[in-house]
Formats: sequence, C-alpha cells, structure tokens
Amino acid sequence: MANRPRGGWDSTTQTAPPITVEVPVLGVGAGPADYEELSRYVFALRRQRGLHMTLLHLGVLDDFCRDVADWTKGNTRADSAMLRTVAWLEALPVLEAFSGSAESLIVLGSGGVCGLEVDVPASVHDFQVYLVHALHELLDELLVDNIDDFILSSPALGFRSPRWVPHVAVGRPLHRGRGPWEIGQVGVDFGESRIRNRQHFPQLP
Repeated sequence: MANRPRGGWDSTTQTAPPITVEVPVLGVGAGPADYEELSRYVFALRRQRGLHMTLLHLGVLDDFCRDVADWTKGNTRADSAMLRTVAWLEALPVLEAFSGSAESLIVLGSGGVCGLEVDVPASVHDFQVYLVHALHELLDELLVDNIDDFILSSPALGFRSPRWVPHVAVGRPLHRGRGPWEIGQVGVDFGESRIRNRQHFPQLP
C-alpha cells in the first residue's frame, strides 16, 4: 500500500477518497424552491444534486486496513484486510428507495455544518443497524478483538457516537447557536443505497 499520511485525500486528484454506504437525495419538498428556502438558515447552501444520507462511514480503505493491522499487531496484514473488506463491501445488500420527511435543521459535529434531521421509515433504521452488525462480523473475521473499542477509536472509521441520527448535511449554519431551527415539514425522497467512491476500489487479483 502507498505510504500516505492519514486523511491525505486530495479532492483535485481524486485519489484515496473515503468509502461510505449512502443513499442519494432525489428531491426535497415539491420542487427546487422548497430546498432553496433553506438559504434563510444556511450559508453557502450545497447543491441539491449532490446531497446524500450516510448510512455507514468506513473511511479511506488504506487507513482502515492499517488501523486493523495496527490493532491486531500484524496478525491481520493490511493487504489481507483490504482483500476481505472490498469483498465484504461488494456483497452488501441494497436498500430500496424510500421517502422521509424533515421539520428542522440540526447542528452536526463541532458545529461547522448543519443538516436536515430526517424522519425515515423503520426499515431504514433496521438496515443501518444491519450494516453496523455486518461491520462487527467483518472485524471479527479480521481478528480484531474488543470490536466496540476499535470502532470508537479507529481514526479511519471516525465514529463519535454509537447513536445514528438520520440527516442530510446541507451547509454551514447561518446563525450562531446549536439549533435546532424549525423549517416546516418537507418531504425528502431517497434513491437506493450505493457505495460512494466504489470506482476507487483497488484492482483485486
């Protein structure tokens, strides 16, 4: 594997981007004007075309596999972890398209981004729980012990909380404070799940 600093993805060269399982946003509200209304709350509103909801963040594959190798003290080599992880990703089932709704904007992480908090069907929550369970199974196969500790401490995975909040990041908050900000209910339509940056998977033998 390339000896590359962690988080060294250069968006201009499109090398080593993070891998996520996500669902694309197909529409917000009744039309573009409903989404553009969010500019009352959000600075530099993101383009609607690229909006998505992340179901599972795996991170840069090189980094993830190095985390596994470090955690297992070399019992699982990084190249072996890469082979198994890519095969695991390719075998994940697909979540069908669905619709949800949003009534408020919430602040995410350290406060630099806000997003629509989305009410989604129970089946979506179930699928996200399945993904986390499947990740546990993968890590068990990779000989990772104390799996919950690994998930919460792996820089590649970047988990900050065991609780998943369905949301769509839309831009930086225009107003100070932690929110939430009520926006009135809007529908949000999502496409079927996909693996973001799948085209950057390494070529496997």
